[in-house]
Amino acid sequence: MDLDAVRTFVAIADAGQFQEAAAALSITQQAVSKRVAALEKDLAVRLFTRTARGAQLTIDGQAFLPHARELLRVEARADASVRPGRRALRVDVHSRRIAPAVVLQHFHRAHPEIELDVVTLLSADVDAAIAAVEAGTIDATFHAVTAPPRLLPEAIRTARVIDEPHRLLVGPRHALANAQTVTPAQLAGHRIWMPGMAPGTEWADYYDEIAAAFGLTIDRLGPVFGYEALLAEIADSAQLATFVGENSRYLWPDSYDLRRIPVRDPAPIYPMSLIWRDDNPHPALSKLRDYLDSRRADPDPDTAVWTPTWSRRSARRRR
Repeated sequence: MDLDAVRTFVAIADAGQFQEAAAALSITQQAVSKRVAALEKDLAVRLFTRTARGAQLTIDGQAFLPHARELLRVEARADASVRPGRRALRVDVHSRRIAPAVVLQHFHRAHPEIELDVVTLLSADVDAAIAAVEAGTIDATFHAVTAPPRLLPEAIRTARVIDEPHRLLVGPRHALANAQTVTPAQLAGHRIWMPGMAPGTEWADYYDEIAAAFGLTIDRLGPVFGYEALLAEIADSAQLATFVGENSRYLWPDSYDLRRIPVRDPAPIYPMSLIWRDDNPHPALSKLRDYLDSRRADPDPDTAVWTPTWSRRSARRRR
């Protein structure tokens, strides 16, 4: 069905005259008549009766009008779903519990006029996320980027935007439960339980390096029953601990009495980058990049930090 003809039909129904519809659509009255004639031929019915007062809908025209309006609404939604600036900015945050989701929520509060589609990809590693950005499945993603810029696809750009400090999460019976802060050296000999961490992912590379640097025991063993089960196990244990991000959001019953203890001297930092296509024209993407730039603070020279070796190659690759 010719949607221009449908649009013309609705314009005539609203205006009550062919001439006013032509003016509203910025076309000639002859063009309006041709479009209506073609639509009536396609539907095999008469849609209007011409009178001295203008154009009146026939019974068939009245029956067709609500469906014609819906066709135009569907067209508008289809157009908005793919047109940059009209469709929502689609951003992968990996997990809705961690820092990127928190930062994106702050961005939404600062720019409520920007429509966001916040997603978590089924395949969570950085290579799959980069492939999704390159393919246009998503507009941007947050990940640690371990590969040097020269090994990334040509169209891909990255900018380091989040430096996430750690917290040690322990239960009330753990030996470090009452510490105000802990150092990485103090964690040597304690069991840091992080079940289900897949080898070869960027976070596995990070924890392998931090374990080697400070002599930590990162235990990946055990089935994964979800964060709720992990928190329950830690709350009930005098030996288990795990790492969580400073800005990660976890909820647990008050009876667990879990403790989130800052890790300091040095503070291990998990660096995350925004990843996007250089040729993505979505206007909200540049606003997101500007927002992330504006909130990124300069490092405190008096605070000792530790970052993985791959994060020091290049903190930024952007146009």
